Amino acid sequence: MTTSTTPEPSAAAPLLDLQPLVAAVRRRRRLWSSLALLGMLAGVALAVLLPPPPTAVTKLLVAHQEDQPNDPGTLIRTDVSLLQTTRIAAKALQTLGSPEKPEDFMEDYSGIGLTNNVLEISVSGDSEAEAVARAQALADAFVADHVRRIQEAADAESKALLDQRDRLREDLADVNKAIGDGASDDGAKASADMESLFSRRAELTSQIADYGQRAAQARIGTPHLVAGTQIVDAPRPVRHSLPKAAATDAAIGLALGLALGLAVAAVGAVVADRPVLRRDIAANLGASVVAELPHRSAAPWRRRGTRAARTRLTASLARTVRSSAEPVSLLELGCVGATGMIARDLAKALAADGPVVVVDGMPGLPLAARRAKPGDPTVVSGDRATAGRNQERRVGVGSVAPGTAWTDLQYLGTRTVLVVRAGHGSAAWLHTVARQLADQHIPVIGVVLIDPDPRDRTDGTLWDGTGTALRGRNERLPRPSGAGRHRTERLPLWAARVPDSDQEAR
Repeated sequence: MTTSTTPEPSAAAPLLDLQPLVAAVRRRRRLWSSLALLGMLAGVALAVLLPPPPTAVTKLLVAHQEDQPNDPGTLIRTDVSLLQTTRIAAKALQTLGSPEKPEDFMEDYSGIGLTNNVLEISVSGDSEAEAVARAQALADAFVADHVRRIQEAADAESKALLDQRDRLREDLADVNKAIGDGASDDGAKASADMESLFSRRAELTSQIADYGQRAAQARIGTPHLVAGTQIVDAPRPVRHSLPKAAATDAAIGLALGLALGLAVAAVGAVVADRPVLRRDIAANLGASVVAELPHRSAAPWRRRGTRAARTRLTASLARTVRSSAEPVSLLELGCVGATGMIARDLAKALAADGPVVVVDGMPGLPLAARRAKPGDPTVVSGDRATAGRNQERRVGVGSVAPGTAWTDLQYLGTRTVLVVRAGHGSAAWLHTVARQLADQHIPVIGVVLIDPDPRDRTDGTLWDGTGTALRGRNERLPRPSGAGRHRTERLPLWAARVPDSDQEAR
């Protein structure tokens, strides 16, 4: 008695598989490398065509009354904000005798606080001499404004202290008058009032002296603040280095272009969903990758490897066709030229066994319209696919690109080899190809992968399928009774999306 076992669970898929994304982005290296190169060239062009205007810089030492060792830079930021005012800009323009508007002049200079007390001013102009003159006038205007504000603050504080002292003097005069009037009175009450007045006079005298001293100190403290605010670095022009600026802008442009290119390539790869790895292409087509052919390269050191791979591919396909009693076709997806080349090489290899005819079923007749060379096989158009003689071996060439006449594919061959370019077809279209071929009862012998990812280390073999991963077979034949237990073949990935009604009808 034979029983069926439950299909073995597949290995758990990784939660986040970045390998297909990395491979797809790597295949789009022309896109992001072109954008990176374009960004670098744009940076160089920007440095050459739009050089910075002549600029002069100067440094000021700014003293503050409220300076503290732990100041977070609030005072110097206030000075930077005061520098960007029309009052200082107007004073600088008045010194220069320029009719320019202060609002326009404010756009030509800027300030930055280097420390809590050091202010750097950068001014641009039409020439280096003009930039230096503008920087000097602006620095003088700022120093004068800062000194004026210090003096005004000191004068205001001193005046307030002196006014308070004068009011206390008036009170002292009233107390002295009261003491003079009460000196003639006798009695215990008069004696107590006199003691209170003398105490009040002593207090007022002390306060008057204190306010006078504080007013003097307020004026004495102003000179060191005025002397501490000065120009410590005279205005000087900034030397502009074109090579350095070009290199800096080129590096920035290269980084921005590369980041933009990688982002566009990654988003495009996710949206397009075009499998690149062997395992993904094999899983979506439900057929194993049996051979590969690298992209034709113009590099001399790679031509020999390409020719060797082409020779191995031709020999492998020739053995497959010779062992097949049914006609075999080559169906391309995204590689018309490579499929035609493979078909010609295969026909030449089979010509040693007898007459060979290549049936061209591609749109546009790219093979039949080409001028034949000595030694090339006979090529006929697709409408003569059924008109060949029995002794002729036929090799059909067709396409499974969008717009394919699926019912005509069986006339090119009852078995097929798919020639697919990696990263060309979307996963949805690969499912469509697999299902259409299964509906036409055209088994897929295998997949020839064109232009594979050279860093792809995945396996393109469907281990749970039959030996050659033929399409159209959903189950393995059961073993004879008593031969042991057998296992039902796991359905390919495309079949999982077929509705139940279609599977029952099939």
